[in-house]
Amino acid sequence: MASLPQEPAPALPASIATEAARYALLRRLAPSIRHHLVVNLQPIGMIYEVMDRRLSAPEPDLGDLHNSAHKINGFARAALQSCLDVVGWLAPEEGAVTTVGDGVRECLSLLATSLTFRGYAVRNDAAAMEGEVGRSAMRNVATAAIIHLTDETRAPAELALSAQQRPAALVLTLVMRPTEGEKGFSTGTSYRNLTWADVEALASAESVQLEREGSQCLRLVIPWAAQRNR
Repeated sequence: MASLPQEPAPALPASIATEAARYALLRRLAPSIRHHLVVNLQPIGMIYEVMDRRLSAPEPDLGDLHNSAHKINGFARAALQSCLDVVGWLAPEEGAVTTVGDGVRECLSLLATSLTFRGYAVRNDAAAMEGEVGRSAMRNVATAAIIHLTDETRAPAELALSAQQRPAALVLTLVMRPTEGEKGFSTGTSYRNLTWADVEALASAESVQLEREGSQCLRLVIPWAAQRNR
């Protein structure tokens, strides 16, 4: 019996596509977020063990103990700030803004270890400039774009970031360039690849325009926060 022709799958509503893209992005970021959370907690246990040994001494050095307690307090504060930052990835604060330099550094610092293990080097040429952009736009769209480009480009490769000012928007340019060297240590990703449709959905939700040149160059046109709030 001949099979009936199948109807093409209907396109997902924009809201559902955006939520699916956000979920996929967070799943891809989960290992990096986990590392980001524990990096300030691990030293606390090490310092505690040192303090415990010093307290067992016949005459503990109170100065050393005071310094150790001060270090624990510093790492605890840093760990608390990391937790608050992670909550912002899950539930973005309405109206939160960031400078261009801070926004780029935040995205790259979260992805740095993962990119290195996968065989991708990063060159950040995004110079500091006046003006602020929405923090969620930088976090969601820029991070998703970086992951998408690395998913589409075989390692080893270099990711170069640069930034230019337009009157109404920041233009963040991402370029992938194949390089020579090690292919990286990671054998795969923690979740599915991020597709171009994912990046488009996240960009649309954040009022970010996308300009693409081939498969290895992508520009994000992110409106200045002052322009969006008018």
